[in-house]
Amino acid sequence: MGDSFISGEAGRWQGNSLTDSGSRDGTDRAWTGAGYDPRRVYGDTSVNGCHRSDSAPVSALAGRADVLVNLACSGARTENVFRTAHGGKAYRGEAPQADRLAAVAATHDIELIALSVGGNDLGFTEIITACAKDYIIWYSYCHDDQQPVVDARIGPAMAGVGKAVDEIRAVMSAAGQAPSSYRIVLQSYPSPLPRGAENRYSESGWDRVTTGGCPFWDGDSDWARDQLVPQLADRLRGVATAKGTGFLDLRGAFQGREVCASASRQVTATRPASAATSEWVRWIDSDGTQGPVQESMHPNHFGQLALGRCLALAYAASTTRHACRNTPGAGTSGMYLAPLS
Repeated sequence: MGDSFISGEAGRWQGNSLTDSGSRDGTDRAWTGAGYDPRRVYGDTSVNGCHRSDSAPVSALAGRADVLVNLACSGARTENVFRTAHGGKAYRGEAPQADRLAAVAATHDIELIALSVGGNDLGFTEIITACAKDYIIWYSYCHDDQQPVVDARIGPAMAGVGKAVDEIRAVMSAAGQAPSSYRIVLQSYPSPLPRGAENRYSESGWDRVTTGGCPFWDGDSDWARDQLVPQLADRLRGVATAKGTGFLDLRGAFQGREVCASASRQVTATRPASAATSEWVRWIDSDGTQGPVQESMHPNHFGQLALGRCLALAYAASTTRHACRNTPGAGTSGMYLAPLS
């Protein structure tokens, strides 16, 4: 349940390639051989923009549960999770997610509910957009302007996350499921950007714009990686603690696999897509040459498989609080859990 980081946004892509035609060097999973059909990846949600992909994290639990249900929607805020009767709002033509959960719970015994939400309440997309514009247009840093925005919004955002958990519990209680019969795992967010020193392109020149798709200053990248993402993760962990849910800390899950990271590389005709070497984050495609802009800065196919591996490991674990990390040079099977103190 929740937003784009769990719905499967950008699952169309396995790595990034500068080739704009055909299969884009094998990165575009929507390529049919004669054109592009996003329904191959997103199904019917390619139309309304929820973009629930076939590689969304929940897909990693195939074989562990009889039924997998993805209720998340790209762009969703906490208010799109609440029940209608408690302030919930429909989104992209779909009823609030807690109302839809009620329909599922009425006919199924639910074991695990994974929740990723709060980033859109914080204005994550707007922050990324502002930082990219400050690099491309204004030649100035964004973090000094955006940190006060984050500080002002994060309290209400976390209150919304807490209410979302309460709404989910209320639905489950109404369906007759005791709290001990299922688990809620609240997730944080992986950083889509590397630190400035770990970017393979110099911040001078236009390579970060025209080649890498990562138009951010080193100072803003450092802020996003080491302040913004950790601040959000710490606050989400606080909500998990207060509400008694599980917590999956993903802040460092993409270390070295972020867009433009020096430890990863783009896909070319002679360097095929690979979870061991390709980027796990969709670059910023500002003109929409390759698919919709809304896919930008989200975990791509490889990134989603990695997050799915994290979720599967958390599902199987006996403890409830974990950090998930990757093994350098390995594919998505190299994800592992580390304990949180």
